[in-house]
Amino acid sequence: MDLPSLIDSIHPIKHESKILLLSKFEEKHFPKKHILLGSERMEHYLYFIKKGVVRAFFNSPDKDISFWFGTEGDPILSMQSYVSHRKSYENIELIEDSTLYEIRISDLQELYSTNIDIANWGRKLAEQELIKTEKLFLSRQFKSASDRYAELLKENPEIIQRVPLKIIASYLGITQVSLSRIRAEIK
Repeated sequence: MDLPSLIDSIHPIKHESKILLLSKFEEKHFPKKHILLGSERMEHYLYFIKKGVVRAFFNSPDKDISFWFGTEGDPILSMQSYVSHRKSYENIELIEDSTLYEIRISDLQELYSTNIDIANWGRKLAEQELIKTEKLFLSRQFKSASDRYAELLKENPEIIQRVPLKIIASYLGITQVSLSRIRAEIK
């Protein structure tokens, strides 16, 4: 997805404002397995995925716990750093070689304070991320692993092809053996 279309998908803004916002982005390339954002680090950038798949995860003493996947068009940010200017709590790892659009959060904050169109765009971005977080929370609280897997198949079928099964099992909160059973039942 190209960056102007991505910006419009969040919230359309005036042409002059879009040109100003676009001027602050850089295209970056990172290899598979790169840790883009790290827990206990203050993060200074917001990204959008041009090409690639990423996962967000927590480190637990005995395993990593994946809780989110991002694909083309999705934003990548630590809401903790973005909103509260505090160290992040999650890790973001690239599952594929990836091309990302990068912008400094400080540059974005400066644009918010000087351009109402861009400030409204940023509000819409935060609102969309809040809704995604709420949906993820409710899904984890009230749906079974089978239901969450079926939802993943429906909403992001490419994830099944692009993400290793052990990471999908972690996302569902189950073992790979249990995931194999669920996959067999669905077929």
